[in-house]
Amino acid sequence: MTSTSETGHARNVAAFEDLISFCTAYGASYNPAKAALKTAALTAQLTAATTAVQAVKIAKTAYDNATNARELAFKPLKPLVTRVVNAMAASEASKPTLADVKSVNNKIQGKRAKAVAKPDAKALAEGATPVRTASASQQSFDKLIDNFTQLIATVSAEPKYVPNENDLKVPALNALLADMKAKNSAVINANTVVSNARIARDKVMYDATTGLFETALAVKVYVKSVYGATSPQYKQVGGLKFSNLPRN
Repeated sequence: MTSTSETGHARNVAAFEDLISFCTAYGASYNPAKAALKTAALTAQLTAATTAVQAVKIAKTAYDNATNARELAFKPLKPLVTRVVNAMAASEASKPTLADVKSVNNKIQGKRAKAVAKPDAKALAEGATPVRTASASQQSFDKLIDNFTQLIATVSAEPKYVPNENDLKVPALNALLADMKAKNSAVINANTVVSNARIARDKVMYDATTGLFETALAVKVYVKSVYGATSPQYKQVGGLKFSNLPRN
């Protein structure tokens, strides 16, 4: 979904195009001494701003596609790992190894290995201190990859783990892990591209001395100086709204 700020950048560009149109229509009477305010320079700045805003949209679309692909890659993980645990339990693996696999599975599923006892309502009423515990969640993509890597290492070291189902075999687990890592890296890299595109856009749009926003204000001041504060020309450009948007 497009954010309000993203549409705000596009509105600034559209308003700047209107500004150029008005200035061009003034003809020879629009003749600023400052090179950056001449119509040729304004047109070049409009082109740069349009390109920069579009670059962010393209990068954001690529980022969204990467996050969607990552979601799909990680979707089979939890049910698959549950099946791995069951396959291990059905084998002749040792109890300590099975316990290790179950422990890793709990982390992947986002569960505690053992429930934390809490004071009942009566105990709390009598002044018992509520139990404070650290979060057990390990559901970030990085942690899921880390825990799945550990699970694969555990089942790989167990000679009794020899399932007949192809998707439960170690090579298939490693293939899924590789795909998860690749999709996660793609998101990280796509996020960098988006971030850099926004930095470049903000430079073009909102630089304190050369940005589109500052140029638009300067053009308004020039038109006011030439035609007067009550002139129809100044009313034209003065009515155009530009926002100095927060960097994002």
